[in-house]
Formats: sequence, structure tokens, C-alpha cells
Amino acid sequence: MMIQQQGKKVGLRLMNLVRLNRTPILKQLHLEEKLLRKSSTNWCIINDGTDTPAIVMGISGKPSELLEIGSVLRDQVPVIKRFTGGGTVVVDKGTVFVTLICNKDDVPGVQPYPRSIMSWSGLLYNQVFKEIADFQLRENDYVFGNRKFGGNAQSITKNRWIHHTSFLWDYAEGNMAYLKQPARAPEYRMERGHTEFICRMNEYLPRTDFIEKTTEAIETYFSVKNVNLEATEEPCGAEFVPSTRLLSKQELEEALGPQPEIIGVSV
Repeated sequence: MMIQQQGKKVGLRLMNLVRLNRTPILKQLHLEEKLLRKSSTNWCIINDGTDTPAIVMGISGKPSELLEIGSVLRDQVPVIKRFTGGGTVVVDKGTVFVTLICNKDDVPGVQPYPRSIMSWSGLLYNQVFKEIADFQLRENDYVFGNRKFGGNAQSITKNRWIHHTSFLWDYAEGNMAYLKQPARAPEYRMERGHTEFICRMNEYLPRTDFIEKTTEAIETYFSVKNVNLEATEEPCGAEFVPSTRLLSKQELEEALGPQPEIIGVSV
């Protein structure tokens, strides 16, 4: 049996696994974009939380439609526009990030199209949550029952793709007030507010168990090699300029638009 398992392992494609802890989400996104576009290796990045709270929007997201900009500016919350599609999320130390960057031919049966990649990811995480609650992939979200705990985004190039997920192991309810109710939402949301729509993973399993189960699930598809952060610099050559960026205060103020002037009345 051991010989058979080893033989099966030999036939798997290599995936480098990088484990991070509280790495700033902007730095992580810059790294992911570089590895997608400049590396030819498969990568998995697991970042256990980000150092400070931030709002991350998809590449086509409009702050005026998605954010309560007045509150964001007042509290000086960083707003990042990432290089992938998908929705808007508030991330902090309670968010666990899992990113998969793959060559299009290295995952058998997966075509370089959003639906195919999404379906495969559902099978992958079904292994992680197979003994836990009512896990489902629903309209591009990971849910327990009808409550979302994982949001996904993708980008597909000629020969590679990225699928990354923000898992809500925990969240601060006050942070949800920075987000507007989106005009476009999955049908199963049924117009529920943010706190009625999402749930905390910490109600279902320990954080370390989730990370270990995820690594074990990935090992059923790849030969996983643990590498340090410095190894991500080696295959990428010349300096890379990412498109993921922090929105400026001016951009947010312009999105907010002119505000009514408040005139004081003395008595």
C-alpha cells in the first residue's frame, strides 16, 4: 500500500506552499499578481490574517456603489483595488486567505474558465469540510447552509489562473457597516443584511485545523513542497509593477461627491 501511495505521489505536479502570518493584504496581493504573471510554477499561499483592517475591492468595483465612503474616510480605512474580479470584502486579523495559482494544464479535468475552476475548488474544499455542517458551493460562494463564510475571486491568463479566497474565521460586526448592500447579489442572499448573510468559521472548527485540512486536501492533487517567502523572488526576474493598488484619499473623496454644507446657527 505504501509503495502504491508513493507511486501515485510521483505522478502529481509540484506545488510550492508558502505559509504567511499576518502579512499585509496589499503585500500579499502584489506577491500573488507577480507569481501569476512571472512564474511558471504552481503556488499555494496561506496567510493567517492580515496586520490591519482593510477593504478589498474587485478590479471593476466602484467605491460609490459598494462603500459607505463617509465612514471609510472618517475612520481612515485603507481601500485596495485588486487585480482580480469578484466582490468587496473587509479583511482583518480574523480573515484566513488561501490562494491557488496554477498552470492551466496541471489540474486534470479543469479547464481555464471560471465555472470549471470554481467547481474544482468546491470539490477541494468539500474534502476540508466533509465532516463539518452543511458545506456547499453556492453561486461562487462557500457556505454553511445558507450563510456565507468564504468569498472567491479569479483571474485567468493565457497559460495560468489564480483562485483566491477570503475565509471569515472571525470578523468584527462594526466593520460590516463600511459596506453598502450590493446592487448585484447572489439569489440565495435574499436581500439579507451583511450580518444575517455571513457566518464565522470559528463556530465550526479551530483555525489550525482548517489550515491543516486545507493543506492535506491540496496534497491529493499536487506534490506539495513547503518553501519560505524568499523563494518567491527566485523565478520572477526583473522588477514587476503590480496593478493592485491602494486608492487615494482624493479618489475616495471624488467618489463621495459634494456634500451639503452644514451652516451653524448661533443662539
